Parts: sequence; C-alpha cells; structure tokens
Amino acid sequence: MASHRRPKQPSRARVTVLTTAAAAAVAFSANAANAAPSAKPSLDEVKSKVDKLYEDAEKATEQYNGAKEKQEQLQKEISTLQDKVARGQDELNKLRDGIGTMASAQYRTGSIDPSLQLFLSSNPDDYLDKASTLDQLSSQQVEALKKIQEKQRELAQERQEATDKLKDLAATRAELGKKKQEVQGKLAAAQKLLNSLTAQQRAALQDDQNRASRASERTALSVSVGVGSGRAGAAFSAAQTQVGKPYVYGATGPNAYDCSGLTSWAYAQAGVSIPRTSQEQANIGTRIYSVNDLKVGDLVFFFNDLHHVALYAGNGQVLHAPRTGTVVRYESMSTIGGPFMFGVRV
Repeated sequence: MASHRRPKQPSRARVTVLTTAAAAAVAFSANAANAAPSAKPSLDEVKSKVDKLYEDAEKATEQYNGAKEKQEQLQKEISTLQDKVARGQDELNKLRDGIGTMASAQYRTGSIDPSLQLFLSSNPDDYLDKASTLDQLSSQQVEALKKIQEKQRELAQERQEATDKLKDLAATRAELGKKKQEVQGKLAAAQKLLNSLTAQQRAALQDDQNRASRASERTALSVSVGVGSGRAGAAFSAAQTQVGKPYVYGATGPNAYDCSGLTSWAYAQAGVSIPRTSQEQANIGTRIYSVNDLKVGDLVFFFNDLHHVALYAGNGQVLHAPRTGTVVRYESMSTIGGPFMFGVRV
C-alpha cells in the first residue's frame, strides 16, 4: 500500500530567513528602480574645477621653471669647476716635474738634498711644517714646495666644491622631474574634465574664449605705447608682436610662452636681462603698490604667492600669457582670477 506520510513542514527559523531575504530583495529592487542616476556637473562647475586645476598647474610651472633654471646654473658652475680642476692638476704636475728635474740635477752632481729626496716619496706638508727641513732647503726649493702645497689645497677645495654641486644637481633634477609630473597631472585632470562635457557645453566654452580674444583685439587698438620708460616701452612693444601665440608651460618663446617666459623674453628684446620665474622677477626694480601709478610695460604680479606675472598695458589692462588653453592676449586685471599684489618698474 502507498504511504500517506504528511510532507515535512519547514522550520520556523527557515521561514524567517526566507521571508527576510525576500523582503530585502524587494526593497533592493525598489531602491534600484527609484534611484536617480548621479547628475553630471554643470558647465559652471566644470569650468570652476578646470580653472582651479590650471591655476595649480601654473603654480607648479613656476616652481618647475625655478628648478630648471637652477639645474642649468649648476651645470655651468660644475663645468667651470671641472675645467679649473683639470688646469690646476696640469699646473701641479708641472710643479712636481720641476722638483723632479731639480732632484735629478742634484743626483747627477752627487749632492741631492736628503730632505728633497725624502719629499719625492712623500707629502711636502711633512717638510714645510718643520723648521729644520726648511733650513736644509734652498730658497728655490722652498718656493717650489710652497707652490705645490698651495696648489694641492686649492685642488682639494675645488674638488670638494664640485662634489657638493653634483649632489645639489642630483637633488635639483629630482625636484624638476617631480614638478614636471605635477604640472602634467594637473593638465591631464583638467583635460579629463573637459572631455566629459557635451558638444554643446564645449561650444559654450569656446564662445567664452572667442569673446576674450575679441576683447583682446579691441584693447590692442586702444592701447598706446610709450607711456612707460624707454626699456619698459620697448619690452611692451616686443610683447605686442607675440599676441596670439599659445601658452605652453616652461616655454620662453619665440613660438610659445608661459607667463614669466613672456615677460623675460620681452625685456630681453629691450636689452634687459631679468630672472626667469615670476617670484624672482618680483624682487627686482622698484615696487609700485597703486594701480594708478603703473605705467605701460611695468611688470604686474598676481596671487599671494606671486605665481602669475604680466605686463601692464594701461587703462587697467595687462598683456600676458594667461594659462594652458589660451594664447598671449590683453585682459582686464579684474578678470585674472587672483588679486593684484604690486607692480615692478625695471
């Protein structure tokens, strides 16, 4: 006969677990269905973030410029020191050859000085420190030994100086690489944000740039040169010929510029050598704290850390290389994005 066993009922614990799981699944589905997709940042938000990244990149650019300039200076100093050491070694060899010739002549006559013979196999300092030795040497020999001693000390100092500068150069190169990576990282992050924009948003940004260019062109027509000093006026005239050339970090012309690259190039055309970075340029000439006292061609500095420099163009306008994505152009001081700190008359 068939068995009529009753089916086994699930335990209370099992029912509870299944009920809880089912409720959680329903809740998850409901939340997933109701969750709104994360809103994309607005054009103004992206522009604000991009501007901040470009500002940070410009700060790092001026630090990069400083490290690069220091590296170039150290390389020149090391090269000069190495040349001096090489020439000094030649001089020392000649002095030693002279002592050897003197010793050979004495040996041939059978009258070689015992102290000179001892010198040839040791250090002359051992003899010059002893009065008894000096008494045994001729004035010619004493003079030759003193020259050798002085040259040895000089060479030791120069070799140590070269060694120290080589260590400094290695540290500077490491800093240069770090700053280069920092600039490139900021620029890459900015580009990523720009790539996230829609075609319409990118067109709107381009319209902003076009308006800035048209405003720059109108300013160019109204600016008069010659109000500043002869050198400042000449520097400003040179900078005017570069309007429209792109901003590139670390560039000093003539095809592209960063902010301090443009100002240093412009003054070089006027026959005036000024430092490479904006912070260093801020420490030359006479400072001018009132905008009303500025003249065309004066250097003008912005932001608390002085990481941006421009040339004053008159009427509250500047001529400068603003940042990545822009070109050398005129712009109102009120739109720079950072406070005016002071001007410098070179």
